Amino acid sequence: MNIEITKNIEEANCITHNGTFHCDEVFSTILFSKLLEKVIVCRTSDLEKITGEQYVYDVGGGELDHHQFGGNGERENGVKYSSCGLVWKKFGKEIIKIYTDKNIDEIWNMMDRNLIQCIDAGDNGQIPTIDTEYRMVQIANIISEFNPNWDEDANPDEKFMEAIKLADIVFTNEIKNVISKVNAKEKVEKAISNSKDGIMTLEKFLPWKEILLESNSNKAKLINFVIFPSNRGGYNIYTVPERLGSFESRKLFPKEWAGLRDQELQKVTTVQTARFCHNKCFICVTDTKDDALKLAEIANKA
Repeated sequence: MNIEITKNIEEANCITHNGTFHCDEVFSTILFSKLLEKVIVCRTSDLEKITGEQYVYDVGGGELDHHQFGGNGERENGVKYSSCGLVWKKFGKEIIKIYTDKNIDEIWNMMDRNLIQCIDAGDNGQIPTIDTEYRMVQIANIISEFNPNWDEDANPDEKFMEAIKLADIVFTNEIKNVISKVNAKEKVEKAISNSKDGIMTLEKFLPWKEILLESNSNKAKLINFVIFPSNRGGYNIYTVPERLGSFESRKLFPKEWAGLRDQELQKVTTVQTARFCHNKCFICVTDTKDDALKLAEIANKA
């Protein structure tokens, strides 16, 4: 990893605050590690020796900080910027070009929506409260727990570097995932166009949900079931969620199929290679594509 920590502010090319670290400056540091050949970060609140050529973020009240009175701007949807969002806004497209030279704007927007805004909202206290007896864990919680506990003698900078390693994995996986989704868009849109009677078929698995739910095609709004080859063999038939991340489907498989397997499912459906229906009725599996179509057609008419 091309990141190291220094106590000498004059050696640093990146400066953020010391003390307890948070998700936003950790991920900001990762963003700079994609831009720079080497990141030498100084964690300090003593900014008198800043040279003017260093990137200063989440401290100091400048362009890449948000702690000044009134913050430092917000998006149209109301999500305020933290240092991470400010760094992404300024340098994100340049970072994307390291990975690909296509669909820069679309990838930037999807990364902002799928990762960066959550980090910003968490740091600015804008994550909605969900009334549960258990804890809803966010990436911000995971990163914050790398800070030294009160009853351990741990070096804060070393713990910061541990958090950096995890954040680097998260960011790298996310940007690769987003690029993959954007690269799949043309193929999924073609499958939407070719869909028939509320059923879409893919020749191989593609990340279809986000693309389908955001498609401007009128046919996309009519699709209830999606068929594609399973990585376990055979074919999967998935219901389409009402919205991204929802467990509610536009249409479920018949409740009489719930939890049935093999001969029991074949008997109730009359489909010869039907293998499994999830007990929540949102997934079915068959051995053949033709039988997957048959199950989807039966369910769509139910």
